[in-house]
Amino acid sequence: MNEHVKIHFLGAAGTVTGSKFLLEFPDKKILIDCGLFQGIKKLREINWQQLPINAEEIDLVLLTHGHLDHTGFLPRLVNMGFKGEIWGTVPTLDIAEIILRDSAKIQEEDAERANKDGFTKHKPAKPLYNLLDAEKAIQKFNANKPEEWIEITGSIRIRFRYAGHILGATFIEINTKGKRFLFSGDLGRKGDLLLRDPEKPDRADILFLESTYGDRLHPKENMMNKLESEIYKTLEKNGTLIIPSFAVERAQLLMYMIWQLTRKNRIPYSLPVILDSPMGTNALAVFRKHHDWHKLTDDETIRMSERFHVVQSYAETWEIIDNPAPKIIIAGSGMVTGGRVLTYLQKYLGRESTTVLLAGFQAEGTRGRQLLDGADEIKFYGKYVPVKANIDILDGLSAHADKNELIEWLSDIKKMPEQIFLVHGEPQALDTLRVKLKDSLGWHVTIPELYQIEEIPLDG
Repeated sequence: MNEHVKIHFLGAAGTVTGSKFLLEFPDKKILIDCGLFQGIKKLREINWQQLPINAEEIDLVLLTHGHLDHTGFLPRLVNMGFKGEIWGTVPTLDIAEIILRDSAKIQEEDAERANKDGFTKHKPAKPLYNLLDAEKAIQKFNANKPEEWIEITGSIRIRFRYAGHILGATFIEINTKGKRFLFSGDLGRKGDLLLRDPEKPDRADILFLESTYGDRLHPKENMMNKLESEIYKTLEKNGTLIIPSFAVERAQLLMYMIWQLTRKNRIPYSLPVILDSPMGTNALAVFRKHHDWHKLTDDETIRMSERFHVVQSYAETWEIIDNPAPKIIIAGSGMVTGGRVLTYLQKYLGRESTTVLLAGFQAEGTRGRQLLDGADEIKFYGKYVPVKANIDILDGLSAHADKNELIEWLSDIKKMPEQIFLVHGEPQALDTLRVKLKDSLGWHVTIPELYQIEEIPLDG
């Protein structure tokens, strides 16, 4: 009897967010990532739906890294009956713990605000999950070392391998009965200021490849120079530079760049630089804890941190807002979907002296994408705020490999994979990378749709 692996595409299929891929082996069901859908309302609403599979039957979850779109559905999965363990590298689980608690807190606060201010159709509005739900998921975490093959059953082994992107991020290899399944997760880039270059695979029979930047090349412009230029443009207007930032990796990278500009006397030390991101502050502690995953020494991390004023309370956020002096503010979230940056933008977006400097990918349907696309007003908690600030982006800061970098990452794979699935990309990025893989490598790929099921025969 021929055995098969059944693949369920439960997320990041035809879109960037919500990564979830269920591998149904003959003797085990393994979920790769368990992310939250973000962006347009149509996607966010999927988070409230039941999965088309039985969560109780899933034996194990493997995490490529800690970002919300790869981990944020875990509390929901546990509520649906998942009883197994959740595996990842130590820094991935440390980061996921921070992100899940933050996500739960934001959802509780948003539901409370919606009920208080009455801008909800639901009576009452409820959070997708709460802090107690997040803690139940965190209790299932089990850390694993990278680079070592781990036996799941007599016929299944898995391995986590360094992928750059953020602290702890890996791609995942699964060996079973003559086949190697390779999940890229989110791939980082060569020459990152903080992280080492991603390792490269030499084999993939069944390949799942991210496509976030599959339709573009990152600019060659020096991002340190651009950041310096944006700082001085804002200072000339006696204004405030607001950088919405992802709390993990991006906030630390921005801190590093500003520290370097200061120590080289390219910007004045007297210019206040504020980190207003509780999650970013917690992520910095994780950064200091795991020096074997990045390039900075503990001393460098300490000296970098000393350049910043770290906000301790929400009351202090308002003190900073009320201070008219020029300043730089780094605050979450990176796509302007939540977090402290919303408070700043409600007060500063309407000022021509303000610059909002986006610092990474902006998914469809997010406020960050609306700003990038030139929206003249943005909605915050049921009210519209006019956009008079200057909007720009540090496009070259992306932690995702671009089209050519993805192709280069595959260069050590000499034998064409039997199946290639492009995931974690918007439609144009997916199709552009499909054509590029065909033209440059002769590889034929599949772009799966949400809830599509594929069967892969095993060698026996």
